[in-house]
Amino acid sequence: MTDRNADSYAAMLEAVQAFHHKHDFKNRGGEELTYRMALMAEELGEIGAAITKGKPKEQLAEEVADLFILLIGTAIAADFDLKDAFWQKMDKIMQRESRMVNGRIRVSEFRD
Repeated sequence: MTDRNADSYAAMLEAVQAFHHKHDFKNRGGEELTYRMALMAEELGEIGAAITKGKPKEQLAEEVADLFILLIGTAIAADFDLKDAFWQKMDKIMQRESRMVNGRIRVSEFRD
């Protein structure tokens, strides 16, 4: 690990921006949103496989990190502040009620 504050979203954002710049994602199709959506779906499949096949938690963590990097990169590509969007969404979902649905908790905007 390089010398940085690993808990800092700003440091993570900077690292993903550097990765995009290194490989010139902006000019080589790497920031096209439909392409990024397909990459995120692929990563979700890999997360699912890690869970359903009982892979070690280190492998699950790596797949989740891949998805997290893609999410940050998508915010870069779509030019929005993911940290701000996160906190706005947290404020919103903290106001929601929860229900048990089929034996599992759901927190949603229930429309009866």
